[in-house]
Amino acid sequence: MSKQFWDEWNARPQQHYLIEPRYLAGGGDLRHVTEFLRASGWKDLSKTGGPLVFDSPDKNIRIGFDPLVQPGGWTIRGKADGHQEAWHATLGLQTPVEIVAGLTDALTRPRSAHAPNAWAPLERQGWQAQPGPHVTAVSPDRNSWIQFHQSAPGQAHWWASARNEHGRAWDAVFTPTTPLHLVEAFSAALADPKPVMRPRGMFPPSTRVRTTSVSVLPAELSAWQQARITAARAAAWARSNWSSARPRKTTPAPSPYAAGSAHARR
Repeated sequence: MSKQFWDEWNARPQQHYLIEPRYLAGGGDLRHVTEFLRASGWKDLSKTGGPLVFDSPDKNIRIGFDPLVQPGGWTIRGKADGHQEAWHATLGLQTPVEIVAGLTDALTRPRSAHAPNAWAPLERQGWQAQPGPHVTAVSPDRNSWIQFHQSAPGQAHWWASARNEHGRAWDAVFTPTTPLHLVEAFSAALADPKPVMRPRGMFPPSTRVRTTSVSVLPAELSAWQQARITAARAAAWARSNWSSARPRKTTPAPSPYAAGSAHARR
């Protein structure tokens, strides 16, 4: 294609939609997750035509996405490491990438010093505790929920889901050994009231979503995506430099020389 073609293409607005609530927006562009991981220093082990596979820099965590198996979707596995037991999470095929990224982005960052609370982000956004045998929080529109499900001593898991008038949209399940700060990051992304963007025809039809039509230039989309990647690279660079700059404990040596538009609402 000629440069003139691409210049004209980038100058031509494209119709997209802002979707609310985000948990009913459909899967979205996988690059929202994968490009951030790549920019954060994760190793891409994916093969052409095969599932997506990314390993963390320390090789303790693996993230995969496979749309061809049943039920398909995301799998995240963490190895046992010190006091942390092995853990496992699965997120369905239509889990919005912005919600998946709440979890996967958190995997690229150092753990916060504050004590994690998976329920706090939900409470802040008006999710309500649901009476019953399991600890459950339900969205204000009652179309999504997250639950700590304990069927018997030693048999428990975190379970999140969303549904529309057509039935279940997606499920996410976490083993009880999943680090709580990751469940908190997931619940914060789940309850985030900000809409997410989808191209025309790329979100599930539902009477339970609110859509706002927006005209977006391809160059604007590219700039937003690049800003996210740039932030990931900067954070990875800062972590690498901080790590290399830390004073290391060494055995004293005998020598002194040793030493990350238009709007139309319906």
